[in-house]
Amino acid sequence: MEIIPDGIEPQELYKLLTGIVVPRPIAWVSTLGPGGIVNLAPFSCFTFVSSKPPMVGINVGLRSGQRKDTSLNIEANKDFVVNIGDETMIEAIHKSAIDYPPDVSEVDLLGFSVKPSQKIKTPYLAETPISLECKFVRSIEFGETGAEFIVGEVVVFHIRDGLCESNKIDTALLRPVCRIGGPNYAVLGEILSMRHVGDVRTGPG
Repeated sequence: MEIIPDGIEPQELYKLLTGIVVPRPIAWVSTLGPGGIVNLAPFSCFTFVSSKPPMVGINVGLRSGQRKDTSLNIEANKDFVVNIGDETMIEAIHKSAIDYPPDVSEVDLLGFSVKPSQKIKTPYLAETPISLECKFVRSIEFGETGAEFIVGEVVVFHIRDGLCESNKIDTALLRPVCRIGGPNYAVLGEILSMRHVGDVRTGPG
């Protein structure tokens, strides 16, 4: 089977790509809206783009041709928080994707609470095992749909006690969740440990 993307509607290509690029980690992004309302939304086009300084990026598309609250709030305040939820929070993560008005806080609706950040205005979720305070670095538009790739520098890592030792996260203890195609999620399965690449002999002999 071969698929040529020319002439295919963006939404159909979205379905195809999100079924292929799996699993995807979920950035549960909190931003500060007008009047101090804390917005919360999940984004599964999420990765890190630099280790020094530490920077992460999220892809924020349009909704019904309009920019989402997340990108508008980041533009206004120049900061955001990437919260990392665990497998107990899948339903809440999914529900936070509902398009609520800007004056409605998903944090309040879902029964979560926030803590003040140390170096930015936007607060972080108190219940998540990891939260990253991010200062806005840049936004780059890609493609014909108006999607923005938003990059932020991590200025503070909030990590639950016991999850990190010698700057290494215990992934099994973190119990992260991921997004796959459609309204579907997955949890961490079996972890396969391999030797460090530098310890593996390559070539003949």
